[in-house]
Amino acid sequence: MGDDATIRNWRFVHNLIIPGDPLSLDDVRDRVGRNRMEVAYLGETLVGCTTVRPPTADNGATATVIARVLPEFRRRGLGTRLYERALAQARELGAQTIETVVLASNPDGLRFAERHGFVETDRYLLREGDTAPWIDLRLT
Repeated sequence: MGDDATIRNWRFVHNLIIPGDPLSLDDVRDRVGRNRMEVAYLGETLVGCTTVRPPTADNGATATVIARVLPEFRRRGLGTRLYERALAQARELGAQTIETVVLASNPDGLRFAERHGFVETDRYLLREGDTAPWIDLRLT
């Protein structure tokens, strides 16, 4: 993922689903340098995106896998396909532990993670004044 159209589409999905933590194009370009990020289409229609934060020496072989599907395309199996692809990428990168993070204001995402075997490990606010906590989950 490196061309501007793909970066813009990934950013669009992220910012729609995570409105309290919007990213600029430069933010996304920075993340592309350290994460595996993909955009998903159904035909030519944008439906979602994924992020795999690879395991590092600092995180004890833990990868973070995030799959996001636009609301109008949920409950069609697309999230599962995106998640399975991202999970395979994390394992190819040597992940021994898989985590994800979901914003508490995204109940669809939380239910999805729990249905796929993730359990909550932490809740926190990124900034003072935030009202929706982030939820860290680990695959069991």
